[in-house]
Amino acid sequence: MKREGLFFLLVLLFQVSFAQQRQEIELNQGWKFYKGQNASASQKEFNDKKWSTVTVPHDWAIYGPFDKEVDKQVVAILQNGEKVPTEKTGRTGSLPHIGDAWYRNYFTVPGFQKGKRVFIQFEGAMSEPKVYVNGTKVGEWNYGYNYFYFDITDQIQNGKNTLAVSLSNKPLSSRWYPGAGLFRKVKLIVKNEESIEHWGTFVTTPFVSDTQAKVNVKTKAAGKDLSLETTILDAQGNTVATNKTSAIFGKEFEQNIAVQNPKLWSPESPYLYTAVSRLYSGNTLKDESSTRFGIRQINYDPKTGFSLNGKVRKFKGVCLHHDLGPLGSAINVSALRRQLRILKDMGCDAVRSSHNMPSLEQLQLCDEMGLMFLAETFDEWAKPKVKNGYARFFDQDAEKDVVNLIRATRNHPCIVMWSSGNEVPDQFGAEGVKRAKWLQEIFHREDPTRPVTVGMDQVKATMASGFGALLDIPGLNYRTHLYEDAFKAFPQGLILGSETASTVSSRGVYKFPVVKAAEKRYDDHQCSSYDMEYCSWSNLPEDDFILQDTKPWVIGQFVWTGFDYLGEPTPYDSYWPSRSSYFGINDLAGLPKDRFYLYRSQWNTTENTLHILPHWNWEGREGQVTPVFVYTNYDSAELFLNGKSMGVQKKNDSSPQAKYRLMWMDLKYEPGTLKVVAYDKAGKAAAEKTIKTAGKPARIVLEPDRKVIDADGNDISFVTVSVVDKDGNACATANNQLNFKVSGNGTYRAACNGDASSLEQFHLPTMKLFSGKLVVLVQSTSKAGDIQLRVEGKGLQAGIIDLKSK
Repeated sequence: MKREGLFFLLVLLFQVSFAQQRQEIELNQGWKFYKGQNASASQKEFNDKKWSTVTVPHDWAIYGPFDKEVDKQVVAILQNGEKVPTEKTGRTGSLPHIGDAWYRNYFTVPGFQKGKRVFIQFEGAMSEPKVYVNGTKVGEWNYGYNYFYFDITDQIQNGKNTLAVSLSNKPLSSRWYPGAGLFRKVKLIVKNEESIEHWGTFVTTPFVSDTQAKVNVKTKAAGKDLSLETTILDAQGNTVATNKTSAIFGKEFEQNIAVQNPKLWSPESPYLYTAVSRLYSGNTLKDESSTRFGIRQINYDPKTGFSLNGKVRKFKGVCLHHDLGPLGSAINVSALRRQLRILKDMGCDAVRSSHNMPSLEQLQLCDEMGLMFLAETFDEWAKPKVKNGYARFFDQDAEKDVVNLIRATRNHPCIVMWSSGNEVPDQFGAEGVKRAKWLQEIFHREDPTRPVTVGMDQVKATMASGFGALLDIPGLNYRTHLYEDAFKAFPQGLILGSETASTVSSRGVYKFPVVKAAEKRYDDHQCSSYDMEYCSWSNLPEDDFILQDTKPWVIGQFVWTGFDYLGEPTPYDSYWPSRSSYFGINDLAGLPKDRFYLYRSQWNTTENTLHILPHWNWEGREGQVTPVFVYTNYDSAELFLNGKSMGVQKKNDSSPQAKYRLMWMDLKYEPGTLKVVAYDKAGKAAAEKTIKTAGKPARIVLEPDRKVIDADGNDISFVTVSVVDKDGNACATANNQLNFKVSGNGTYRAACNGDASSLEQFHLPTMKLFSGKLVVLVQSTSKAGDIQLRVEGKGLQAGIIDLKSK
């Protein structure tokens, strides 16, 4: 008993000692929220009892309702080639994000005393936040997507402290749904005067081989008589190397540490190490911090292209906006993880944050799950796209915003490239060239290990001005017809498809006749999922596949977009109702569209793909031509309709589409069974898929992405809801109104059906099916236990599923 008591005392002393060095406290509970202007930051004890109580991260606008008058813009979108202004509804999502709001919270700083420093960090606040502590303004930050922090030591008092944040979202400030509120984490950092600077550690791996890696650790610190000990741990927590130094130049230590037989980070094997930094003043431990990193080597070479760890590869990437569909812009790790899991299954290996700075959670997950990352900064520089956009702040803020991006994220091995802008109007003229050079030099100063690109849509202008020639990596947004010219004009010897395709489709919706078409619109405000429709300035997936496959100097692509997002409902941005995009490979609910399987057939090289479209429920089309497409990694397949062969199709070079799709263009519809048999290179049957004409909807089917979730109050199970007939065949055209009820230790969070024209609010427990499906989000509480979701619809057998949180 005495030995056990001594052990407990030692553990307690260690915990107290560690707490004295550094504490990080997330402020997520107990926030008070008010939308309006009649609040005062100068009053420490302002009466906020009637304000709403919310948790942070929080997006006040996602609850709606949708309204065409919200941020209605009369504008000509120059990036889309428009010359005449027209009324744009839904451009920023038609959700009530415009206006002023206040957040207020109360906190204590445990053990606060002289010699301690207190910082408050915001990872994103939309937008133009002003921060007050105990009635005193401690700072403000204009860019809603940026991470920032303030030293609030002088404002801290013993006992309760008051934190207030005011936010202001102006109209005409965005081209997509920006969200509203404290949509990313807020946390306190308490540490000693002698400490490692905020974001002061920079880990790189300048030499990598199979037998040894050189890990360079630069650490900025403040204090006297300092020394630094850095220990490197492997993924299991074992020590693999240690280095201690007292050599400090200015305020920076630099250590070169050898790691033997390193395990390298890659999308296929995302291995992570941790550097534990301990700062001493004399013999006293003053600060300790941990930095997770990966050992990997990137190279961009005009002769070989892009290589990771010595292996040449091309980016199979997608662009992602920051919103999470029915959750809005409020960060949720389980929603992010689900997105990345879906992309990995497709064979995607890279993400571009478009067109803003990514959340820290997204980068952490890409580190862990293995996705390379192109981290982007701005959608505007000094020349505006919208009246109240970032151009208002560029001259005064751009450098500090870029610095914060780099210092906060540079240790993430997933980041392999930076982007300083997207389709900026500054591509024209000498001033734009100077801005591009100025920004790139900031990136090089802060991080000399990664190249910089810009997503350029005005390619001819950038060839003429020198803008594209000065970039580390020229990034082309679309303009596939100019790739050859750009390659000849630019000296780098490499071209990146920084934004590609922008093919438009609505999940499960098919239009006839099936023809290639630009800017096609229909009365139902949907786009055809035959994947043959695109915008006037964009193209179909095959155009980019061909460039990737035939041009060694094209180093990869980032498709617009991996998922539908709120806002930018092109080609229906002048038509109401439409309030979210059609560009996604997956819809707003995260359900794969047909195009998912086209990309999967090219990108997923470890698993087979075999997918038939369209569905086979076409009452009234009997005898009419109804083409059938098959997306597969196999070169040939045979189609059977009700047991009769419709012939064998083989991929060929007769058209870009025939090169990557198997197509039976003259098939006439008759109800029954459609079966495809794929053949391997030897001509043997290798896989088959069958779809059937369904009868009337009979019962509801529930399929969760996970049955067991964490009892942390944030975790979410995404339950796909569909309807089948009495024989279990999917009713692909069902649009029944369904109702949702969650009981037990969980809550109903939201639902989404992926219909860009739907005005149903996500948080209400009822929604129509769209093309036979929708997704219900069931969120855990902080109490572990059983959860049940029940879904009902008129005339249907209810769907019930039991979940669990622990």
